[in-house]
Amino acid sequence: MRIGEQAPDFSLPDTDGAEHGPDGVTVVAFTCNHCPYALGWHDGLLQVARDYPQVTFLAVNPNDAERYPADSFEAMKERVRADGGWPHPYLRDESQEVASAYGAQTTPDLFVLDADRRLRYRGAPDSDRQGAAWLREALDAVLAGEEPARAETEPVGCSVKWKQ
Repeated sequence: MRIGEQAPDFSLPDTDGAEHGPDGVTVVAFTCNHCPYALGWHDGLLQVARDYPQVTFLAVNPNDAERYPADSFEAMKERVRADGGWPHPYLRDESQEVASAYGAQTTPDLFVLDADRRLRYRGAPDSDRQGAAWLREALDAVLAGEEPARAETEPVGCSVKWKQ
């Protein structure tokens, strides 16, 4: 998917069984339970979700749970429960169709969509695992009706664990 293209629509179940998909300005964050990069950025991404309540924030776990049991739907539910809940849904992409359609490469790999579901930013949350400055810059621009100055960065993290 290239910057400016319309992103695929989808509906995936969260850890409570409710279905979610892109709605308005949306962050689709491919992530997982076991990757040290995803874990390192986790708190920063939670804070972004809290700081931008007008944005739909969707965390999506596409990893093969057979080979990586820590990424199973049950493990996802337990993680959210152990954290006392998250400010956004944690979705399971069991078929991996959404990750494939978006071209997700790593965990994390972020996609910022405008209200028309056009891709406006794709890549890493930031240059380190401490914050999410690049994501915040992209969201601020999109919410202001502008193009992000940095529309694409190299996603950094563990590879998506595709089914074999």
